[in-house]
Amino acid sequence: MSLPKKVRIVEVGPRDGLQNEKGVVPTKIKIELIERLADCGLAAIEATAFVSPKWVPQMADHSEVLKGIRRKPGVAYAVLAPNLKGLDSARAAGAEEVAIFPAATESFSQKNLNCSIAESLERFGAVARAARAAGLRVRGYLSCALGCPFEGEVAPARVAELAAALDAMGCYEVSLADTIGVATPRKTQAMLEACARRVPIERLAGHYHDTYGQALANLYASLELGVAVFDASVAGLGGCPYAPGATGNVATEDVVYLLNGLGIETGVDLARLAQTGLWISAAIGREPATRVGRALSSKSKCSAA
Repeated sequence: MSLPKKVRIVEVGPRDGLQNEKGVVPTKIKIELIERLADCGLAAIEATAFVSPKWVPQMADHSEVLKGIRRKPGVAYAVLAPNLKGLDSARAAGAEEVAIFPAATESFSQKNLNCSIAESLERFGAVARAARAAGLRVRGYLSCALGCPFEGEVAPARVAELAAALDAMGCYEVSLADTIGVATPRKTQAMLEACARRVPIERLAGHYHDTYGQALANLYASLELGVAVFDASVAGLGGCPYAPGATGNVATEDVVYLLNGLGIETGVDLARLAQTGLWISAAIGREPATRVGRALSSKSKCSAA
């Protein structure tokens, strides 16, 4: 199969990237980050999560963030909604798209959602029905689709079964997450091939963390099968609290550089994106986890000298 001519990048830095930061990131910084990302040409941005502040303190300002952003025409600003209460709050704040997020293993489901997989599907099914009835788009995530910190490898058939369940709920797209970044290209393709037998490939997306440095390789392996939607996090922000040493989602800058080199259209201004990655990294006091961003920064400094 030939590679896709165009790829849609879902920027998850403002939510997935920031949610585990120990220091509180000011609301105004989150809002500015989202607006900067939209100005880079990213047409899908995961803005925040309407979860309990008790469990995710960093997302306690979800309503303020969603209400405060300058919305750019043509940009989708998705939010996570774990239950009907979260959905109601998201709708009140002006959400137009919500994401639901079961896990592929029982252990991770209990740790992350405090319930079994079956219970989570029942809960998320109610969210999906209510959201769609209200005219909201629904996207599905499946955590630990390629490995679990508690149970190890995950059978592709099990992932496919759960992806089909999300598809049946009315999710317009199912993002398959290598939450702890342990996948390799062959395992990624095996999982995708199993899922594609249950859900059309054009409704599948890849969400690859880079703990073992395999995220770009897994992304390319996914492109070979026709996947044309990928989640990425500016500056490689993020990590998994249940997997020691796990890094964030693959850096958006690195993804755009790869796709540019392949002649695949993204609509993203790489130079502007790299500047945004450096800015948010400085704002929260951490080094950017993007090789492309660091290389472009060094090149710029050399040119200036």
